[in-house]
Parts: sequence; C-alpha cells; structure tokens
Amino acid sequence: MQSQLTLIGAILVTVALAACSTTPPQIPVGAKYVAMGSSYAAGPGIPSYYETPPAPCARSTGNYAHQLAIRKRLQLVDVSCSSATTAHLTGPREAIPAQLDALDANTRLVTITIGGNDVSYVGRLTAASCVGLAEQTGAPLEKCSGVPPSPNDAGYAALSARMDSIAKEVRRRAPSARLVFVDYLTVLPSTGSCAATPLSEAEADADREIARVLAAITVKAAADNGADVLQASKLSEGHDACSTDPWMNGYPRPEAPVADTLYHPNIKGMTAIADALEKLLAK
Repeated sequence: MQSQLTLIGAILVTVALAACSTTPPQIPVGAKYVAMGSSYAAGPGIPSYYETPPAPCARSTGNYAHQLAIRKRLQLVDVSCSSATTAHLTGPREAIPAQLDALDANTRLVTITIGGNDVSYVGRLTAASCVGLAEQTGAPLEKCSGVPPSPNDAGYAALSARMDSIAKEVRRRAPSARLVFVDYLTVLPSTGSCAATPLSEAEADADREIARVLAAITVKAAADNGADVLQASKLSEGHDACSTDPWMNGYPRPEAPVADTLYHPNIKGMTAIADALEKLLAK
C-alpha cells in the first residue's frame, strides 16, 4: 500500500510538470497514425471486423482508432490486438510482430491502450462474475475458472516501468509523433454492483482498485514522457455496465444474455473516445 501511495504522489508531481510542456505537433491530413493496445483498443464484439477472419486480434472498424482516422483523414495502421499485454508491444506474439514495429520516422500520431491484461483486470472481472452468478442462480461452480489474485505492489511497479519503457521507445522510433495514452473505460459503478456485474462486494471493490491504479499508472507514463493522456476512465463515469446508458457490456445472465463481448466497450464507448480524441488533437 505504501508503494501505491508513493506512486500516486509521483503522479501529482509529474502531471504538474507536464502542464508546462511545449505545444504538441500538428498532424496533417494523410499522416501515418499507429494504434496500439489490447482489446479495449481493438474493439472485439463491435461489427464489422477489419480482417477476415477476425481472430486472433478482433480489430473492429468501429474502434476508436478507425473512427478517428476517418474523421481526421489519417493513414491508419491498426496493430491493436485482443489479449495483448505490454510484452506484445515490445516483442512478438507467436506470428504477430511486436506492435512497436509498426512505427517509423514518418509516424505522426500514436495511441496506446494497454496494461489491463498485465494485471488480469478483465480476467478477474470475468472469473469472479462467473462465481458470483453461480452463487446467485445455483449453477455449478465447476464451469468457473479460478479468480486470478489481485496485483501486488511489485506487479504494479513492474507495469509502471514497462509503460514508461514503451513511451520512450515510441519517442525513439517516431520522434515526430504525437503520443496519446488512452486508459480503460469504466466497467463498474463507483459503489455496489448490479445484475450486469454479479460480483461480491469484496470482488467489486478489488476490481475498482485495480482500475484506479491502472489509470494512475497510465497518467504517470504519459506525464513522465511528455505525452497526452485521454482519461477514458473519467470520461465514462456514469456510463458503466450498470448505468442506464452503458458504454460497457456487462456479464451475461441466463435471462438477459449479453450479445457482445462481456466487460468490453460497446460502440457508444468507442465513439465517445473518438469524440474526445478529436477534441484533444484540435488543441
């Protein structure tokens, strides 16, 4: 806990310093734009898909990068991929090249949404919801996988270091690019849960804490490297899976199945991020 408090304190300093940074570079029409990250960037469950077949990355033409590229008339290279971790930005994933390999000196815009899979964020939500729903409905627990442990301080520190390294590598490979970190849309309400999030109180609180620290680590990586950060976590407050206007899919129930990918953004969430990015890039 002490190291987490130290991390948050460092963020306050680095954010203040970032406010004094220079004017970001302008991005001309037709410029190369590289979108990197995990499923929260790729957009699984949002038709239609960029590739046929969509596996394994499930990149949607409705994800925020594709929407932004159309609006700004940019040349998009979307290398985001479902289930990606920070290791898949810096190194290959079987036959898939490292996402950072898409960068070159001509790149003028880079967006990154990453880190959740490093700390089993959605994995915990999914496994704990399976257990919670089984307890509510009497379904067999055998169908549920074990809930991954919550990250410890060392795990958070390691993720923070990897995020910083990624930002520095973007700067090295694409020195003229504007770098924007986009954090994760809010999944859970600020307190409690609902039918769409069948979690125990303890599990919901644990996952809210993971989301909070993940957002803080993203802010720090951006601030330490003179990058922008779009805090989708704040943007989506009030649009969690329990809200009346959700930007996030919940967990399927027998009486109310979720058609799209569970605990992932829907098209409203992706469009909201694209809207916010468009405004940010106009500054």
